[in-house]
Amino acid sequence: MTITSTRRHAAGGVADSRPVRLAPLDILGLGLLGIRTRKVRAALSALGISIGIATLIVVTGIPASSQQALMRELSALGTNMLQAVPANQDPPVLLPPESVDMVRRIRPVTAASAVANTHAEVLRNDRLGKADYTGLTVLATKLDLLRTINAEVGSGRFLGAGTERFPTAVLGSVAASRLGIPSIGGGRDAPQIWVGSHWFTVIGVLDKTPLSPDIDRSVLVGWDAARTVLKFDGHPTVIYLKAKESRIEAVRDVLPATINPELPGVVQVSRPSDALAAKRATESTFSALFLGLAGVALLVGGIGVANTMVISVLERRREIGLRRALGANRGQIRAQFLTESVALSALGGLAGTLLGTLATIAYATHQHWPPVVPLTSVTAGFLGAVLIGMLAGAYPSLRAARLTPTEALATT
Repeated sequence: MTITSTRRHAAGGVADSRPVRLAPLDILGLGLLGIRTRKVRAALSALGISIGIATLIVVTGIPASSQQALMRELSALGTNMLQAVPANQDPPVLLPPESVDMVRRIRPVTAASAVANTHAEVLRNDRLGKADYTGLTVLATKLDLLRTINAEVGSGRFLGAGTERFPTAVLGSVAASRLGIPSIGGGRDAPQIWVGSHWFTVIGVLDKTPLSPDIDRSVLVGWDAARTVLKFDGHPTVIYLKAKESRIEAVRDVLPATINPELPGVVQVSRPSDALAAKRATESTFSALFLGLAGVALLVGGIGVANTMVISVLERRREIGLRRALGANRGQIRAQFLTESVALSALGGLAGTLLGTLATIAYATHQHWPPVVPLTSVTAGFLGAVLIGMLAGAYPSLRAARLTPTEALATT
């Protein structure tokens, strides 16, 4: 590669020696030259950078994965759920029939449903005594109840658009046990139960619902079937809702007035789950932990990069002197070694990012956690490696570029 060019003026024949400006690709080629010719040293140098970046990703990714798993467990405890019921007073208070639709209009609310006590009695058949089934409640229910209370069907199916108008029922887990119908299916005919002097066909049995234990002891029938068959008046007795966790307190404040604008004081709303406070405290603790661990990892990686690049530049000062003697100027020397420093740091950063990501995913999968690799850690790690490489290579390259060719060649 030609560093200088000698030209002769046409008129006077005077030699003009001026440095040739190097193109960006030429500078990149010079910067990569040291890496290609000293592969073992470059690999070992990049290894230190890789370990620092991989450490950064691992110490943020593994706690983030653990936190995500914990957040899911806490969310399963109903951190985003509320219940609204009429106040217990005499005469009884009735919630408006349209109250569920009004609750759905609250912007942070993501789901709302309701059940209503039909005050009907349930028996296994029409010949048994009532005492055997005391404590079971027949509830009219909206079709979106399961999604709202995080309930699941254990066997059979839940009420749907095609069954809610007909005398069909779904049993809670305790009600199913008391009625002697532990499951539905298996090639058997659908069983029937006696509800309010009418036969109802059981089409499903629910799993346990820890967030709404009253549902376990209930027989659920369609809202329309309850009105036509059981003469239900259409007033809900319990309204369930889900809302965005960050706005759950605000929703709770406006819920009574939304359900009953005329008499908001007669509506009682449950307070947010204690698990919500625990979840927020956990998020705060983990955030502080992430910041501390990331800072330590970056510090360790930065020291390793700086040490590697200082030694790399100092041990090649004779090479710098030789290039200066052949005509390279100080700017070209600085550009060459800064490019090598940045390229080496970038390669180490890429390797460390890949290594840290794979290690995080492998560990999280082994622990049955959802793998989480924070994008900020990946970005900060790679850009930090490049920036540290620039800073680490700047001073030694500047110092070497100031040396005269004689001084640089005389360096042992």
